[in-house]
Amino acid sequence: MLKVMLPQGMAVRHARMADMESILRVVNASEIALDGKAEEKLEDLLLEWQAPNFDLETEGWVASSSTDEIIGTLAVEHEEHAKIVADMQIHPDYWESPLAEYLLLLGEEKARQHILDAAPDVRVTLSWGVNSRDVALAKVLRQHGYGIERVFLRMGIDLQEPPAVPQLADGLSIRSMEPEMLRAIYEADEEGFKDHWGHMPTSFEEWKYWAVQSEQFDPSLWFLVMDGEQIAGVAICADEKEKGGWVHRLSTRRAWRRRGIGQALLKHAFAEFYRRGINTAYLTVDSESLTGARKLYERAGMHVVREYNRYEKELRAGRELSTQTVLV
Repeated sequence: MLKVMLPQGMAVRHARMADMESILRVVNASEIALDGKAEEKLEDLLLEWQAPNFDLETEGWVASSSTDEIIGTLAVEHEEHAKIVADMQIHPDYWESPLAEYLLLLGEEKARQHILDAAPDVRVTLSWGVNSRDVALAKVLRQHGYGIERVFLRMGIDLQEPPAVPQLADGLSIRSMEPEMLRAIYEADEEGFKDHWGHMPTSFEEWKYWAVQSEQFDPSLWFLVMDGEQIAGVAICADEKEKGGWVHRLSTRRAWRRRGIGQALLKHAFAEFYRRGINTAYLTVDSESLTGARKLYERAGMHVVREYNRYEKELRAGRELSTQTVLV
C-alpha cells in the first residue's frame, strides 16, 4: 500500500501500446515547459518502450485525469536486478499535484521487488534522470532521501565553417563501417566504455537494438579508427534532422588512448555533418568523466547547453556491479 493517495478522479494503470501518442503529448508538453521546445518523436518513444529488456505490461504505467486523459507516465527498468533506473514524465499542469510523489513511491515499490532476484551480495540502487530545470520533481526526490549522484551534460557546437582536418598518428586511418563489421564494432565499443562511470556489460543483441533499430541508423555516419585490421576507436553518429547531428557514442580502446583518436573521430564527424549541411552537433557526457571526455569536447569547441541530474538512493548495501573508477 502506497503512503500517498492520488487526488480524487486520478487513476494509474499499466501502459499499453495504444497509449503511445498520448504519452508523447505528455513528454512534449514537459519538454516545452522546461526547455522551450519539443524534441521527442513517436519513433523515439516506441524504440524505448519496445526495447527487448523492457516489459510494458509490468514495468510501464500511465496516470490519467478525471476526464481519462493521460497526464503522467512511469517506466522502471533494471540491469541484473541491481541497477534500477526509473523515468517519470508528468504534464506541467500537474507538477504541483501529489502525482509525482505517488509515481515515485510506485517506482520504489517496483524497484524493491528486484532485491529478491538480485545476487545476494550485490548493491541495489534506484536512480532517476532529471532535467536540472525540473525543480518540482527534484524537490520530491530530495524529500524521499535521494541525492544527486552524477551530473550529465548535453554539449553542442555550431558548425559555421569547415572544421579542421583531423590528424592521426602514422599507421592509423579513419573509415566508415560495413555491416559485416557490426560485432567487431560492438566489441571495440564495449571495451571503450568499460571505463565509463556506471557502465554495466551490454549483450550484443541489446547493443545492436539501440544502435541499429533507430530510424536514424546510417552506417555512413559510423566512423572507425583502424590500426591495420584492428578497430582502435568508434564514433556512432546520426543525422537527427531538426535536432541536429548527434555523436551518440565515442570510444577509444585502452591500448590506443592518448594518441589523439577521440579528437580525430570528433573532428571527422563534425566535418561530415558540415559537408551534409548540418550546422549543429551534440553529444552527452558525464561531467566528471573518468577518462577526461569533457575536456576533450571542450578543446574541440563544444559548450554545455543542458544539464541532467542523476538522483540515486541505495536500496540495499553490497558489492557494486557498475564501473566507479578507471580500472588498470
